[in-house]
Amino acid sequence: MASVTISGMLDAEADALSSGWTEERLLDLAGERLGSAIGRFFPHPGSVVGYLGKGHNAGDTLVALKILRNHFSWNIAVRTAFPIEECAPLTRQKWQQLELDSLLTQLPAWRYTEGPLLLLDGLLGTGSHGALRNPLLALAEEMNWLRNHAGARIAAIDLPSGIDADSGEIFPSTVTADVTFMIANAKRGLLTAHAAHATGALALVPVEPLISKNLSDMELISPQTMDFAKQPRPFDFHKGMAGRVAIIAGSPQYTGAAVLATLGALRGGAGLITLHVPNPSVSFIAAKCPPEIIVRGFSSLGELRNLAADAQVVGCGIGDLDTTVGEALIDWIANTQIPTVVDADALNLIAKSGRRDVLTSHHVLTPHPGEFQRLAPELSTLAREAAARAFADQTPSTLLLKGCRTLVTRADHPLWCNSTGTPGMATGGQGDLLAGVIGARLALGNPPLEAASLAAWLCGRSAEIALDQPEISEESLTPSDVANHLGSAYSDWKSSRR
Repeated sequence: MASVTISGMLDAEADALSSGWTEERLLDLAGERLGSAIGRFFPHPGSVVGYLGKGHNAGDTLVALKILRNHFSWNIAVRTAFPIEECAPLTRQKWQQLELDSLLTQLPAWRYTEGPLLLLDGLLGTGSHGALRNPLLALAEEMNWLRNHAGARIAAIDLPSGIDADSGEIFPSTVTADVTFMIANAKRGLLTAHAAHATGALALVPVEPLISKNLSDMELISPQTMDFAKQPRPFDFHKGMAGRVAIIAGSPQYTGAAVLATLGALRGGAGLITLHVPNPSVSFIAAKCPPEIIVRGFSSLGELRNLAADAQVVGCGIGDLDTTVGEALIDWIANTQIPTVVDADALNLIAKSGRRDVLTSHHVLTPHPGEFQRLAPELSTLAREAAARAFADQTPSTLLLKGCRTLVTRADHPLWCNSTGTPGMATGGQGDLLAGVIGARLALGNPPLEAASLAAWLCGRSAEIALDQPEISEESLTPSDVANHLGSAYSDWKSSRR
């Protein structure tokens, strides 16, 4: 999904109106799709309060509230910054159609609500500029207080009020959303890393008449607009068709990384997974692996030159290698002709040796920010997005740059920005799991860019689903929890339900 500026969004709206759509039909369609998207994202109904400004963003919110009440069993309420009489005509009309007895005139009684408390930020739309002023400012601060002190979650409608949709600049007292539901098109500024604190996760609400046809150098990873990896397996499918993944990982100091990488490959859909570990670690790591995994020891990398594999994952938990073993691993990475995920300590080895020249189009690189800085220190002063683009221009490999807004790109390709995830993923081992999922997708035949993008989306979505379970919180979420919900994440990707 290509991202748009405010100007591009206005052009899309003008095109829709000129082709016969009315403002009311567009608003109704956007609001209905919005309500359904919110209801699916928050599957446990409770109380939802819509915070409204004057414009059509408030009208979208009112239609969404009607859907949440009538189809998802939420208790609804409305809090307004201005009297209804001062709102746009369509917004006044949608208020009347909601048939709600009264407005909420004070802070929601959060201590006495049954079920979760959800706040919809419908104060401002994408055309807004600059810092918030009263009375909008007071309601934005109220929403943030309820999120920080009363356990409320916030869903922003199109954008968090107070942020600039073009630049991603966050002004004082901007609403801090847990998820932002962007209507019709991804808004360019909201995809940037510096906007993520306010936007939270990103979701796309498809509104076909408003979809921009313009190309962009920044795109959203979204099942609504990407059609790969959705075809069901044929009935006569067998494990050989699912692909073989070889994982070279682990050490006596880091046994868990190897186990999590194999778990990612297993849950990611690989047909046969072989874990290759140094001989001294075999018994420890094999005891922790799922029974479906084949564990084999090796004494030197030379033994692995003729692996029977469709994809490889290398680097998870291998630790610091001595010079001879390190040089052998770099040589092995350089000469492999198999799609290979290069992760963690393998990236650090390449950085330490200065051997970026060994990287080829077969490789998917998966650094976190620290590893990326070691790999490309000359790019450390650039913004995250610019650094990723610059690195992609310097190497034929596919880059997946981890972070709260994971980026995936390669040379001569737009920057793909992941939409899923949660702060609960800030736990050691999540990257090892991700590497395994990428390996599985490569073994299934996905091109590197698609494999990396889908894996990032799946792991982020799986974490979101895990947090819907009452026994799991952001603080307690583990990579194993994420692995256990990858099946549900796959279902959401294939059905475009997120």
